[in-house]
Amino acid sequence: MEDHIQDFMHFLIVEKGLAKNTIDSYQRDLKNYALYLTKVEEVAELNAVSRVNILQFLGHLKNQGKSSKTVARHVASIRSFHQFLLREKATEQDPTVHIETPKTERTLPKILSIAEVEALLEAPEESTPLGMRDKAMLEILYATGIRVSELIQLKLDDVHLTMGFVRCIGKGNKERIIPIGQTAMNVLEKYLGDARLKLRSKKHRDDHLFLNHHGKGLTRQGFWKNLKALAKKANIEKDLTPHTLRHSFATHLLENGADLRAVQEMLGHADISTTQIYTHVTKTRLKDVYSQFHPRA
Repeated sequence: MEDHIQDFMHFLIVEKGLAKNTIDSYQRDLKNYALYLTKVEEVAELNAVSRVNILQFLGHLKNQGKSSKTVARHVASIRSFHQFLLREKATEQDPTVHIETPKTERTLPKILSIAEVEALLEAPEESTPLGMRDKAMLEILYATGIRVSELIQLKLDDVHLTMGFVRCIGKGNKERIIPIGQTAMNVLEKYLGDARLKLRSKKHRDDHLFLNHHGKGLTRQGFWKNLKALAKKANIEKDLTPHTLRHSFATHLLENGADLRAVQEMLGHADISTTQIYTHVTKTRLKDVYSQFHPRA
């Protein structure tokens, strides 16, 4: 079973070109699935897996307290895996055919107000190389709406200050070009001209745009740790996620009259329905403002 999972992972990487985080999610889900099949259902051969076995596994996940979103993700992983096995003639049937994906509640993304964003952007200590780096990272995130995973993968060649844009590779290995504002450009230029020169290693060259104190590319975990510390310093009590600035970027653009299609393109969403969630956020915020300030609310 493990060999088939590895073959599927190879297919996702080579044929589908999926991002590392997506690949990792598939692998985690399928390892849980395979372990349950062998240990609990005592099914050793994938060709012997039935619809009942899969439903039992999904029930097991619910009993563990997994959210409907997590269960739905497992269903998607298992369905893709079995379709792959059938296509490769590794199995003779697809047991997922009549299994429905659980409905998930679509929660509105948490965002920061413009005042909170400004407080967060002012939190890094610009007098130090690491502080200047953090300032540049936050400015780029809010100026472009790119994902943290895309931010830490940026290379020096991906930034074009004279033309005012950044190039990033998103999900599905798709490239997109995003404009950056003058404020972010100024901060980035300062980082490149001073802080990054002090952070880079003399022993080895690293082309990543943002470096850690060892002169190597910053990790997602490293950024997340810094973000939490900076949010605390800025007295932001909301629960931040690595996507908070991305959500705030999209919502603030729409609130100020940006075209939904343009925001979709900048965010790199394949389906505009994914971007439309931010229109619900703006409506919710308008209702809050109305309730707070209208004399007859």
